[in-house]
Amino acid sequence: MFISCSVEDPVETETCFAKRILSIVDYNEDGHLSFSEFSDLMNAFGNLVASKKKEELFKAADLNGDGVVTIDELAALLAVQQEKEPIINNCPVCGEALQLSDKLNAMIHMTLCFDEGTEVFNTHFQGCDGSILVDNGAISEKFAFGHEGVRGFEIIEAAKAELEAACPGVVSCADIVALAARDAISLANGPAYEVPTGRRDGRVSNLSLAKDMPDVSDSIEILKDKFMRKGLHAKELVLLSAAHTIGTTACFFMTKRLYNFLPGGQPDPTINPVFLPELTTQCPQNGDINTRIPMDRSSERLFDQQILQNIKDGFAVLQTDAGLYEDVATRQIVNSYVGLLNPLFGPSFESDFVKAMVKMGKINLKTGSNGEIRRVCSAFN
Repeated sequence: MFISCSVEDPVETETCFAKRILSIVDYNEDGHLSFSEFSDLMNAFGNLVASKKKEELFKAADLNGDGVVTIDELAALLAVQQEKEPIINNCPVCGEALQLSDKLNAMIHMTLCFDEGTEVFNTHFQGCDGSILVDNGAISEKFAFGHEGVRGFEIIEAAKAELEAACPGVVSCADIVALAARDAISLANGPAYEVPTGRRDGRVSNLSLAKDMPDVSDSIEILKDKFMRKGLHAKELVLLSAAHTIGTTACFFMTKRLYNFLPGGQPDPTINPVFLPELTTQCPQNGDINTRIPMDRSSERLFDQQILQNIKDGFAVLQTDAGLYEDVATRQIVNSYVGLLNPLFGPSFESDFVKAMVKMGKINLKTGSNGEIRRVCSAFN
């Protein structure tokens, strides 16, 4: 029987979570876990725990040395594990609830994770804590200049509502965003990968949080510096920029690059002359700045490395993407993923992209008492 936590026993506590998961794998319903049941629990948590020796974890959890793990002992283990390496908050129906039900919803998820050029960065970059989802008035982070046009919040809220109904207080909004990005990538013919979960939602959201995030007008030097301060390097900058293979941006973000990049109203000279008329047709001067254009010429709904080839050939839509080929270090990285022989001798773009996404997902990770699991994503508890 699935245990629900009472108001007096807050869902954020490890004891409450221990009660829930013990009820799932306590096959004998005797109130504690045998080693066999404990082993099944570890398997349910996935690779983050499966890589450890189960015997050692069981002995560590069995504080009384009586050969079984009680609720209190399991709670203590979870508290320690969450601080060291967050694990997935598992429940019988959460996996199903987190799967996107149809392509339409997945495409809307993409707009939150990939549209506007830097949103794959910005939804995670501050600390993967779901702060962009909060609506606390005009000072909300979501209303920052760089987040103009970000959509899909209502889909995240719908997913949260479904999860709360099935598993109240278990899955954070921050995890939902990370999982939505994964599903959007998979739907677009990208790699399927496991997303480490266990994040807590942040308790702060304001305009100032956006100031250190990547911006479409940043120079390559500024971008590298912002990434470095988050523990990400030039390789991750290139790989995560390649997320622009999916999604769109608004003409608003293209105006300066097309019509006022150089004195006299000249465009960015790095734009391929063949490509420039396409961009100016899509985003005419004094036209509708809300018009959306694909960030990846020819394959904006397909996850592939064509975006890197476009950057090399001068077909980058965004100024920040074009800048990757103006820097020696990032240019070498771009070149390593493109070319006829790359599939045979080059590094694996998909594998490296997944590693970069997972690494970014651990920035300033909030666990335990450092955060909360919001009841609704748009408001703090």
